[in-house]
Amino acid sequence: MIDPVAYFERELDAHAAVLAAVRATLTEPFVRMLDVWKTAIEGGNKIVFFGNGGSAGDAQHLATELTVRYIQDRAPIAAMALTTDSSTLTAAGNDLGFELLFARQIAALCRPGDVAVAISTSGCSPNVIAGLKEARRLGVIATALGGRDGGDMKGLADPIIIVPDQASARIQEMHITIGQMLCGALELQLGLVSE
Repeated sequence: MIDPVAYFERELDAHAAVLAAVRATLTEPFVRMLDVWKTAIEGGNKIVFFGNGGSAGDAQHLATELTVRYIQDRAPIAAMALTTDSSTLTAAGNDLGFELLFARQIAALCRPGDVAVAISTSGCSPNVIAGLKEARRLGVIATALGGRDGGDMKGLADPIIIVPDQASARIQEMHITIGQMLCGALELQLGLVSE
């Protein structure tokens, strides 16, 4: 049995340590990612999110923040998650293989100037890597939210925001925090809301 109070404090301390590391190291890639998103939307393009497991949930969450709203009511921002259509996911997984389910959707739905945002704690998921490769092949801007050392996404995604930690839970916490910050900053940068 654990001491729930000690566990609570230990988890918050670990979160605070990663938050401090993010603050110290990720300002520049955050600003670069925001600029890429803003340029794409101003150019009439869209932002497409994808990932597995908890990262699939983050993809859906962030796409919704953009298409509906984050800070307050405003015009929609073109975004989508490649993790929501069960017919597409099961057909691609069955007919093409799980490794190609994001790449196939990117080939069907994305155009040059769109932004693909891969989300992965390890950066090593074959279907995420295939999605980034397909994005680059098509002239889609391949970007990522990663963790640990960036895995195989390094060199494929630019910009890439790599959370400086090893624990999946801490990386996922920072992914959604940074993702929501990007959504809020994008609304402000586009002049759709005021501070």
